[in-house]
Amino acid sequence: MAASEQALLTNEQLDVLSINTIRTLAIDGVQKANSGHPGAPMALAPVAYALWQQFLRFDPATPTWPNRDRFVLSNGHASMLLYAMLYLSEVRGVTPEYETTGEFAVTLDDIKNFRQIDSRTPGHPEYRMTAGVETTTGPLGQGIGNSVGMAIAGDWLAANFNRPGFEVFNYNVYAFCGDGDLMEGVGSEAASLAGHLRLPNLCWIYDNNRITLDGPADWSFTEDVGERFKGYGWNVVHVTDANNLDALAKAYNNFVQTTDRPTLIVVNSHIGYGSPHKQDTNEAHGEPLGVEEVRLTKKDYGWPEDAQFLVPDGVLESFRQGIGKRGHALQQKWEASFAEYKKKFPDLAEQIKRMQHRELPDGWDKNLPAFPADAKGMATRDSGGKVLNALAQNIPWLVGGSADLASSDRTRLKFEGAGDFQPGSYGGRNLHFGVREHAMAGALNGLALGKIRPFGGTFFNFTDYMKPAVRLAALMEIPSIFIYTHDSIGLGEDGPTHQPIEQLAGLRAVPGLVLLRPADANEVLEAWKVIIQLKNEPAALVLTRQAVPTFDRSQYASASGVSKGAYVLADAPDGKPQVILMGTGSEVSLCISAYEQLKAEGIKARVVSMPSWDIFEKQSDGYKKQVLPPEVKARVSVEAASTFGWSQYVGPTGRSIGMHRFGASAPIKDLLKKFGFTPEKVVEAARESIAHSK
Repeated sequence: MAASEQALLTNEQLDVLSINTIRTLAIDGVQKANSGHPGAPMALAPVAYALWQQFLRFDPATPTWPNRDRFVLSNGHASMLLYAMLYLSEVRGVTPEYETTGEFAVTLDDIKNFRQIDSRTPGHPEYRMTAGVETTTGPLGQGIGNSVGMAIAGDWLAANFNRPGFEVFNYNVYAFCGDGDLMEGVGSEAASLAGHLRLPNLCWIYDNNRITLDGPADWSFTEDVGERFKGYGWNVVHVTDANNLDALAKAYNNFVQTTDRPTLIVVNSHIGYGSPHKQDTNEAHGEPLGVEEVRLTKKDYGWPEDAQFLVPDGVLESFRQGIGKRGHALQQKWEASFAEYKKKFPDLAEQIKRMQHRELPDGWDKNLPAFPADAKGMATRDSGGKVLNALAQNIPWLVGGSADLASSDRTRLKFEGAGDFQPGSYGGRNLHFGVREHAMAGALNGLALGKIRPFGGTFFNFTDYMKPAVRLAALMEIPSIFIYTHDSIGLGEDGPTHQPIEQLAGLRAVPGLVLLRPADANEVLEAWKVIIQLKNEPAALVLTRQAVPTFDRSQYASASGVSKGAYVLADAPDGKPQVILMGTGSEVSLCISAYEQLKAEGIKARVVSMPSWDIFEKQSDGYKKQVLPPEVKARVSVEAASTFGWSQYVGPTGRSIGMHRFGASAPIKDLLKKFGFTPEKVVEAARESIAHSK
């Protein structure tokens, strides 16, 4: 039926009209931008329509409702599909404080400005930019990785907050994904973890269109996806025609009724559906159809061929009567129930409120450990574990684990009642991610998006496996906590495959990521105080395997200077040093030893501990000049990592002691001597810098 024939429509006709509206909005948006991916939205329009109109528990008027179902578009290149759904569903905007505004999240003008500067419809969906976008997707596999964390969050919240008669949390997580998501390694890791945990609230919808960007999928991908997921322990359902709304409804119902494992719905679709010359070809994937092909495609749909961004009468009203009315009724019912819940369980309700606004509980910093001066000291991974356990007892929603290294990175919560999150027993606070660093990082982001405060640990060298998710945490401005131990050549005999060199420089280059490498146990405590108060920044905490001295704070400055990123730890008696020694982490103790030697020689030195460049750079110019006086040109940096970046602090006459090659397999003492991490080398570099700065 032609869209121009406005008459009383049957339900079936209205379904077709609505689906083709989704398709043509995507086609027109991509064509106007002359950039984008029209094929997947054209194929998946009925799949999204069936989900949103019949099953998704989501209130467009209150898109941050805590118990809403989550929709993740992991194949984020199909972003116009999501933008069309947000527009047609009339999702309301949200402030940074999560308050709903009267404005629409996506307007028709936003659709017309797809991929344009400052648009709310960027090329891939971005969290915090557009209400209704639950996570930033684009790098394939990350969205489904996030969805596992979201599902874990939902199950954990249900186990800890639901009470008889009150299902405060029972939401589902739906994720659309494509061949690329399932080919990426993170997708396999995430699917394996979800299958092991038997997450019943997780549903992936796989767009089996048999086409990739380069050409037919069978050029590179011939596995039986359904059988693979059965091997992971998933419930697998097949829909042979993406346009069959009845079959889609049965598949979604199958998921809803499956309560003992996650579900994969394999949907056979036609990329670029309706395009006479580009359907089922890679040409429909990543470029506009072209003006003439757009006309022919619209003709195939029975659509006015020259109409652009047409939303026929009845379509918006259909969405209002569908997801709008149904979602709002569900939200209102939940609000009424939660009002009664607050009366009966005020403490739990207060926790939920604080979690939703990323606020800490009262007394979050009580009973934190104190670390007396100790020349032998302890590894910062050990002090980190002690502080983490103390904080977790004060913050009930601090939850996390490790990629099979909890005994090494000290991330296990050991206090009574901490418990383990395991299949069918979802109340525990220790997560076991297995040897799946990439999926762990993606899941941590999903947990953070679920308003749990997550942490995850591994060896620092393996941050390379986590980097895409770490970058996305910074891009989304969410407070995921990444704990990295074994932070340098100081880990010793495991050798260069495990000894990080360039990782510090790489993470320091990530905008918005707060990286801290504390020098002793008390700096660890102060670093955790900084991290736990972050609301919109992820953090990387970088810790040692080897013991480092705990400084005597009656002799040296308070570790509270960590809150400013860098501070004067030890100074010349008159506050006018001849040379500044700078370091982070375990190398600060070398600076202190060199400082004492220089003082004995009558050379005035200053030691600056710089645990966080990121935080230091946010301080006032006055403070930065106070710590690093511009007139003091003689400077030495000491860090058992790449020296990349230190030039901004040491200047042209300074010296940097660091790593210029990969490490070696040997006991730590031999390694430190071989690579020049000794007080004598620091003293030598200080003398050289003083000489060259005159």
